[in-house]
Amino acid sequence: MSFRLAAYAVCVDGGRVLLVRQAPSNGESTWSLPGGGVEHTEDPFDAVIREVAEETGYDAVVERLLGIDSRVIASAERHVPGQGDHQNVGIYYLVRIVGGRLRPEPNGHVVESVWTPLAEVGRRRRSSLVDVGLTLARTLPPTGHVDAVPVGGLLQH
Repeated sequence: MSFRLAAYAVCVDGGRVLLVRQAPSNGESTWSLPGGGVEHTEDPFDAVIREVAEETGYDAVVERLLGIDSRVIASAERHVPGQGDHQNVGIYYLVRIVGGRLRPEPNGHVVESVWTPLAEVGRRRRSSLVDVGLTLARTLPPTGHVDAVPVGGLLQH
């Protein structure tokens, strides 16, 4: 089983959330939160700031830890031949944009970053981590944990 530790930014401002569109894989692109893998020896707190800058061009500050989500994605759902099951542990932070200029990620996987009205998020093909992050930001559970988000339709792993 493969494993990934990732840090994700939930940026909500004026009824909008900052989403990034990842380069198409298997024919369709998917919307996600800014964020990604924590590098060896890197603090997840620092990783989320770095990922926001790399993927969107924005400078951000962390306002609070929202929570942690752990999910196992079965090999059959990954659609990657020869790959086994995968566990992703995501650390979610509420972040505020303090500077920079919105742009796509240079030579990266993010081809577009946009402020999306919260009411429109459900109509986008998106990663389940978007729903996890928005639920954490909306409910602020004392345990920092929310129930698993079922995937299907527009909601992907």
